[in-house]
Amino acid sequence: WDVTVFTKNRERLLTGDVAAQFLATVLGQPKVKTLLSDEHFSVDGTLIEAWASVKSFRPKDGSGEPPGPGRNGDRDFHGEKRSNETHASTSDPEARLYRKGNGQPA
Repeated sequence: WDVTVFTKNRERLLTGDVAAQFLATVLGQPKVKTLLSDEHFSVDGTLIEAWASVKSFRPKDGSGEPPGPGRNGDRDFHGEKRSNETHASTSDPEARLYRKGNGQPA
């Protein structure tokens, strides 16, 4: 079994009974049942990988306020213009600021 096999056949698998049977089997497992709740529903709409928090971005010229106390200290960004040209992440130098366009799904 190769991951490309699933990728190529994804549409066929999802429109057929295979996906429904697989999901029913997974949801029927005793260990999975303890993870389910009719009181809470969450969806992860992550489309990009994030290795750096927005809070880790600091001006490249060294100006700006120092981070707050603790590992994830508070930071006030009000009125501050940030771009990849002016700011860099202190935790991941290759990280870039990213903003999805208006009307894009979560």
